[in-house]
Amino acid sequence: MSSTQREGDKAVIYPIDKIAFQKGIQEIEDSSESNSEETELQIEKNQNKLDTPSKKLSFQNRENEKLVEKLTAANKELAFQNAENQKRSAELAALNKELAFQNLEKEKRAAELIIANKELEFQNEQKEKRAAELIIANKELEFQNDQKEKRAAELSIANKELAVQSKEKEKRAAALIIANKKLAAETILKQKRKVEKEKRAAELKVTNLELAYQEKRSKELMLANSELKKAQEELESFSYSVSHDLRAPIRAINGYTQILVEDHADSIDEDGQKILESVIMSSRKMGFLIDDLLAFSKLGRKQVAAAEIDMSVLINSIVSEIIIDKNENIPIFEMEDILPAHGDASLIKQVWLNLISNAVKYSKYKKETLIKITSIIKKDKVIYCIKDKGAGFDMAYYDKLFGVFQRLHSQEEFDGTGIGLAIVQKIVSRHNGKVWAKSKLDSGSSFYFSLPRINN
Repeated sequence: MSSTQREGDKAVIYPIDKIAFQKGIQEIEDSSESNSEETELQIEKNQNKLDTPSKKLSFQNRENEKLVEKLTAANKELAFQNAENQKRSAELAALNKELAFQNLEKEKRAAELIIANKELEFQNEQKEKRAAELIIANKELEFQNDQKEKRAAELSIANKELAVQSKEKEKRAAALIIANKKLAAETILKQKRKVEKEKRAAELKVTNLELAYQEKRSKELMLANSELKKAQEELESFSYSVSHDLRAPIRAINGYTQILVEDHADSIDEDGQKILESVIMSSRKMGFLIDDLLAFSKLGRKQVAAAEIDMSVLINSIVSEIIIDKNENIPIFEMEDILPAHGDASLIKQVWLNLISNAVKYSKYKKETLIKITSIIKKDKVIYCIKDKGAGFDMAYYDKLFGVFQRLHSQEEFDGTGIGLAIVQKIVSRHNGKVWAKSKLDSGSSFYFSLPRINN
């Protein structure tokens, strides 16, 4: 037996003695019975003692009051005992419920323990089966180990035999290696000889082809030389005809015109005299054109005698030879240290003469004639520049600049034959150089040309 009491959220169970509890209940019942019997006996004794009714009544009343008080006290005691009994019965009911709940829990746990015991029995059976299987497996392993030891012994014997055989093979292999090295050396020598033979054969083929090509080229060169000789002869005959056959009628025209102007000036009016002067100017211009054309044609035949050229001395000699008309500006030259170059001095002098003359000519209408000459080194070339602030030209017509008889300005504005820049380009190209120009109309021009450096 146990009693329960709530402490916070938990139930506390106190143990109760059943025998003491039952004895207490029995004593309460016995005391109540004995008190009722004593009360009845006392009432009977008092009734016998009283003789008279009044005495009896008064006495009985007093006794009755005492009895009532006793009964009241006894009733209170019984009520208190009943209340205590009810409390104890309530506690007993709660204890019984708790015992019933605990018995259910114990039964559940007992059922779980039964299931767990069965599971343990099953696991023990499985373990016993596995132990039996392991015993069988161990026996099988012992048997296999015995077999492996036997095989290992056999293999050790076989390995010893193989070791002996491998030593024999190594000896044979060493002998074979030596033999193979000898064979390899012999084959290498054979291959080298074969390669050398193939190289010599290929070289002989190349030599034969080169000889055949050289023979063919020599024949072509002989034909070209013969054609060149014919062309030179034709050019010489053409030059002779130009210098003699064309000059003779031009001289005649010029001479007869001069006679008309000098001897018959009175019989010719002003318009006729202007026409005759125009004829004389045209014949002179024709002579200049013939001279420039002959000079241009001779450039192709002239041999280039290359040597070191002191450009400063060459340019100063050209500047000192320039003739300036009375009404033209005296040109101002700005020259830095002009680098030397490698080339034919007479031909390069013609290049400078044409370029400087053009710079002076095309600057005559400016307030001052300023010409700047510079030079720089670029790789294996020396690049020269002559810059003016003259009339310039439109770069849209650059393709015509170095052509024969090509002019970018009118004859009335600037005189000339239109062959000077063509001569410059031909001379520079014969020196393995280049010539080019940059310009802006009415803002001046810059002409460049390159020549080989002295160490090249």
